[in-house]
Amino acid sequence: MLPHTNITQLIGTGLLYFFALSVAGYAIFAYGFLPLGALVHPELKASFLAHPYGIYIHAFASIIALVIGPFQFSASRRKNHPGFHRWLGRIYLAIGVLAGGLAGLYMSQYAFGGSIAKLGFAMLAVLWIYTGLRAYLAIRQGHIEEHRKWMVRNFSLTFAAVTLRLYLPFSAVVGIEFAAAYPFITWLCWVPNLIFAEWRYNAAHK
Repeated sequence: MLPHTNITQLIGTGLLYFFALSVAGYAIFAYGFLPLGALVHPELKASFLAHPYGIYIHAFASIIALVIGPFQFSASRRKNHPGFHRWLGRIYLAIGVLAGGLAGLYMSQYAFGGSIAKLGFAMLAVLWIYTGLRAYLAIRQGHIEEHRKWMVRNFSLTFAAVTLRLYLPFSAVVGIEFAAAYPFITWLCWVPNLIFAEWRYNAAHK
């Protein structure tokens, strides 16, 4: 029988894969097969249609990050296929984080929800790029544990794509109007993720 901690870890890992890949699949369908903005609120759709290149680059780069990210945390995969791990990491950081983050920073200027939303998304983009850069520099210098720490932080920000899509329908279900909820969700989708990642990493490495 598996220890309780192992069961909890398996469930957590399974949920991580499920949500990341589900949202990536949703984004592929929404941005690859439907008209731009077909599945978002009309206020967001207007911004998307005004800046299609920015949203498409951000969306598809983020899909790459969501798909690759969970697999990079597999210890057995890193051990058995280190070269593959490195190449996936380069793709994740260069295309997913750098391209996706720069496009996200650009799109943050046009975010619906006023200055609160614009600042929330801009901070997310900047920290996403920053944590990715720190992870890259750490591994280049041979600091493996430091690299892992920054990658945990980085993927918690990547996971904002998931939590954003959980908070939006939840706010609608509890009766909060989209215009009132959205500016705060632009912060809620990533700040708790980062706090939880920091706590979880520190707890696991005491």
